[in-house]
Amino acid sequence: MPTPRTDLSAFATGLAACLPGPWTSTYQHHTSYEDQYRTTNQLWDAGHVGYVVSTYVLPHDAVLHGPEGERLYVTHRPLYPHQFVVAPLEPDGGDLKPHHFYGVEDPSGIAVPNDPARAAARVTRRVLPRYEQALHEVLHNAATQPEPPHRPAPPQVSQVLTLTYYDDGALGVPYKSVPPDARMALYAHGFQYHPHQAAFLLPAAYGGVGRALRVQALTQKLAALGLGVNLRRHTTTRVAPPSTTTAQPASPSPTSASASGRHQ
Repeated sequence: MPTPRTDLSAFATGLAACLPGPWTSTYQHHTSYEDQYRTTNQLWDAGHVGYVVSTYVLPHDAVLHGPEGERLYVTHRPLYPHQFVVAPLEPDGGDLKPHHFYGVEDPSGIAVPNDPARAAARVTRRVLPRYEQALHEVLHNAATQPEPPHRPAPPQVSQVLTLTYYDDGALGVPYKSVPPDARMALYAHGFQYHPHQAAFLLPAAYGGVGRALRVQALTQKLAALGLGVNLRRHTTTRVAPPSTTTAQPASPSPTSASASGRHQ
């Protein structure tokens, strides 16, 4: 562990004395690297202070306790001998759960000079208002929704259509697997019926993006009809004919492979 700076404890005590209301300070020296995580795991910061605590070995810190249960984390700023960082800690409440923090912006912390009075002025102006707002939102969420929201199970579907991607870029589904009430949806989203292949095909000419948008819209339309959609890619398995000698696998022409692969 690096040697801790000797001015953190005095600075934190002076900062607590300069903040509005009765604040107290608790200094903590870490004997091992892992000790710092007891406090930093509760850090309520998605910015610079979060980067500092996840990047550097911090041999000590201080926690300031406010009049309404607020807690501020304080430690030195690595590489800046005349600065410290101050950031909020998450509220210490046994009834708070992860979903109470959803949608609440992290209040985050700031770097401050090593003069307690100047640092307190910056914390009061820039940190405490955001911290108080975030605390209010979290406690409100806890009061109005103590348990996680119930998410209904996905709707049941009566049938699933399997759409197959082919090597030439087309997308197809066998005619016989499409219920009559779903055929108009396929036509409306660009699928064409090919009698000689007994299948609905979405031409490759639409391109990757256009095809993806049509499939997405088709999926939503079919879901409204109680039909699910499954996507798979066609693969051609080539098998060597039985022989007493080693033979090369047959190589069907692209045309015959495509046509036979889509015919269901």
